[in-house]
Amino acid sequence: MTTLLHKSVQTHINENLPKLIAIRHDIHAHPELGYSEYRTSEVIQGFLQNNNVEFKAGLAKGTGVLGHLPGQSNKSIALRADIDALPIAEENTFDWKSVHEGCMHACGHDGHTTILLGTALVLSRIAQEHELPNPITFVFQPAEEGGGGGEQMVLDGCLDGSILGPEVGMMFGLHGWPQLSLNNVATRIGPMLAADIGISVTIRGVGGHAAFPYLCKDPILCSSQIISSLQQMGSRNTDPLDALVVSITQIHGGTTHNIIPDEVSFSGTIRYLEQETGEMARKRFVEIVEGISAAHGCEATITLRDGYPVTRNHADAVNTFFKVASKTIDDASISEFEKPVMGGEDFSYYCKEVPSCFFALGLLPKEEESMAALHQPTFDFNDDAIATGIELFCALALQSQID
Repeated sequence: MTTLLHKSVQTHINENLPKLIAIRHDIHAHPELGYSEYRTSEVIQGFLQNNNVEFKAGLAKGTGVLGHLPGQSNKSIALRADIDALPIAEENTFDWKSVHEGCMHACGHDGHTTILLGTALVLSRIAQEHELPNPITFVFQPAEEGGGGGEQMVLDGCLDGSILGPEVGMMFGLHGWPQLSLNNVATRIGPMLAADIGISVTIRGVGGHAAFPYLCKDPILCSSQIISSLQQMGSRNTDPLDALVVSITQIHGGTTHNIIPDEVSFSGTIRYLEQETGEMARKRFVEIVEGISAAHGCEATITLRDGYPVTRNHADAVNTFFKVASKTIDDASISEFEKPVMGGEDFSYYCKEVPSCFFALGLLPKEEESMAALHQPTFDFNDDAIATGIELFCALALQSQID
């Protein structure tokens, strides 16, 4: 990107930043859960239309939007933002707090959406002055938070050129990162985020009076021993150099203090990075639950649900990211993650189809040691990261070279 073009990008960002921050606040105030982002989708469509960006709406069960700007190459650069919120009651008190009780943007998707909208605006302005070197595909994806919206967008054809523009040759996505200093960026080649398995178990025993437990088959005692034993999967069944996380996040059972219930249910997640580890965890999970249940005279019903695959960054895309970022922002702000993060992301579905890079964008104010973490009720995306996110997306769109 020439110095003149770089300055043009920065000028367009600076001129439109107050408007974009207002859009971010509006989206934050009106959060919508996965596949129900109707208002958010309408905001996106209206913005693209007003800025002369061709788009196709109604994707991924109705709320996904695909935008397109033409360019010289035979394949496009795709940029992605997720648009859904979470079922969390917001505890912030600022003017743009959620107006929907029990629902908030606690993962920064309002910021991601705003960054991609700003990128579309700036590139549409650039396209009026210069032919873009690459066609650009803007992917506004619903239902990242457990709904698999990324997979739905792929199935609907957002990458293969069947909807708008040519097929995608390389793809980039970002996530606001509260643990990373403001406007720093980081990524890595290979596994970036974990795969997950959703786990649900119901233990059925024989209930009765709490004074006579010997007449019962106690599902609470059985469940507690299962939950404790599941932690051995990481310490005794997994190579210490491999990664495996087992977290039980819900447990339900009983009605009052003096009755042993007939059944207890619990659920949670297994996270892993390598396929062999996931297969082992699946097998051992069943063995542990069924074995301990049998020892207690209880019966177990087990449900395992495959979640998102590993988000595995491609070397070509990551190398492109580092090369472009070093020409766009200060080298001191660019780093490589030493190891993957055990969170999950459905950006993984794009990674399975085209060379892709998912990177972290720092949100932590320079003067602060910490800020509210993702999925906490006091989280809010840092508006000061929006300009850098747009600048990087624009640079990736303009400078990436597709073989």
